[in-house]
Amino acid sequence: MPATTTPVLIARALLLDMDGTIVNSDAVVERCWRAWAVEHGLDPEEALKVVHGRQGYATMAVLLPDRPMEQNYADNRVLLAQETADTDGVVPVEGAPAFLAAIAGLPHALVTSADEALATARMNAAGLPMPAVRVTAECVGASKPDPEGFLKGAAELGYGPADCVAFEDSEAGITAARAAGMRVVGVGPRAAAFAPDLYVPDLTHLAVTAHPDGTIELSA
Repeated sequence: MPATTTPVLIARALLLDMDGTIVNSDAVVERCWRAWAVEHGLDPEEALKVVHGRQGYATMAVLLPDRPMEQNYADNRVLLAQETADTDGVVPVEGAPAFLAAIAGLPHALVTSADEALATARMNAAGLPMPAVRVTAECVGASKPDPEGFLKGAAELGYGPADCVAFEDSEAGITAARAAGMRVVGVGPRAAAFAPDLYVPDLTHLAVTAHPDGTIELSA
C-alpha cells in the first residue's frame, strides 16, 4: 500500500504534470523509446524505467552517460518530432476531464517536460483544455528532477511553494516538486512507490473543494 501521511491537503494553487498525470501517453512514449533504445543497443525495458518525467535529453544522459550532450540534444529534437506526430492511443487519465473542469476557475498551471508543440498535441488528442499558464520544456534550463519548472509555475501564478500542491506520476517529477518545497498528489501506479502526500490511482478518486477564502481542499 502507498504511504499516505496526509488524507487532506489544503492549497491555494495547483501545478499539474501532463504525461501520466492528466494525459495517458504511455503507448506513444513506449513505442518511441523502445525503438530508440534498440537503435542504441540498450535494453528497452531498462530504458523505460527512467524515461518518465524527464526531458528526452536528460533521459539519454542517464542511459548513455559517456555520450556528448550535443548528441543527446540532437536526438531529443528528432524524438520530440516523432512523439508530436504520433498521438495514437493518447487518452485522458481517468477522471481528468472532470478534474480540469472542477479547477477551471482556480489558480493552476501545467508544468511539463514536453515542449509546447508536444503538450498541445497531446492535450488536444486527449480532448483536454490547455491551462492558460504553462511551463514547458522551452521555459526551463534544467529538466525534472530539477525543481526549476515547478518554481517557475508557482511564480507565474503568484504563489509561494508552500501554498502550491503538485500533481505528479513519476519519481523524477515527485523529486522535483519536493525539491521545490511543495506537497505532492501522486497519480497512478508509478507514483505509489514514492510516498506522495496524497495518493490516488487516478483522478476519479480525487475530490476538489474550493472554499470562499481562496483555499482548495484536496482529498481522496
